[in-house]
Amino acid sequence: MRTHLYRGVLALLVALVFSAPAFAQGIVKGKVVDEKNQPVVDAKVVIQGTARNAETKTNNRGEYVQVGLQSGPYTITVTKEKLVATQKVNVTQGTPAEANLTLVPQAAAGLSPEQRQLQEAAGAAIEALRAGRDDEAIQKLNDVIVKLPTCSDCYYNLGIAYTHKQQWPEAEAALKKSVELKPTNPDPYNGLANVYNAQKRFDEALAMNAKATELSGTTGGAGGGNAESIYNQGVVLFNAGKYAEAKVQFDAATKADPNNANAFYQLGMTALNLGQIPDAVSALQTFLKLAPSDPKAAQVQSSLPALQQMLPK
Repeated sequence: MRTHLYRGVLALLVALVFSAPAFAQGIVKGKVVDEKNQPVVDAKVVIQGTARNAETKTNNRGEYVQVGLQSGPYTITVTKEKLVATQKVNVTQGTPAEANLTLVPQAAAGLSPEQRQLQEAAGAAIEALRAGRDDEAIQKLNDVIVKLPTCSDCYYNLGIAYTHKQQWPEAEAALKKSVELKPTNPDPYNGLANVYNAQKRFDEALAMNAKATELSGTTGGAGGGNAESIYNQGVVLFNAGKYAEAKVQFDAATKADPNNANAFYQLGMTALNLGQIPDAVSALQTFLKLAPSDPKAAQVQSSLPALQQMLPK
């Protein structure tokens, strides 16, 4: 009876597939003023990072806030008509980063008209990428690269756009070029890990993930480290069928970030694949507490009673 029930539960639950991991939310906020220290309303705020880009506007008090950012360095560029300001900021999870800027004339900000044009073109490409317009993003990024062939971030985002389209050779080539131009940046290595993972080139994926972890200054193991990198390692191991090793990584990711609901979900799925029902139930219950509105929550909720019946009495 239990064997039949166990198979039924397995049929209900979704196995891990190649996807972008879920991250905790980072926040950046600040105030934008002009040279007279007056608030600047409706200024365009572009937040550019190696892993994600975002855009917002200032309110009627000159304030702005952006949530949902991954940990890492970002460049904030604020523009209003012919005024501009740029500032770098480091975002970490749990503590909002603050960047207050004063707008000055474009020439005073040190940007030539050609540089400003390239910046706007790159921003438009990122906007298209964020909106899912991958073909448009690819065209715009290639246009920028023609004029600025040393733009590592352009090649990185180009690789992401090709990844969305599952054009693996093009994605691999763009990400490798990004690595060539900025070999100390971990993000292109993570991108390559995803590309190789999707093609079941698991040894190469593991090597790229290990390099990204090294550059991020994390251990990538159960002893500690960055939850994002540890989680990514678990993804590759799971897709390679190395469930015991994947479980170690997902368990470590939940310890590094106890609010990472996605890590608890994948920990539960991995334990289920290993036949470790108590661990699966515990992890999936935590997932539901952390993310009751997640698209996977309804399926987990409906499957838990059957799993709980299999717990040792």
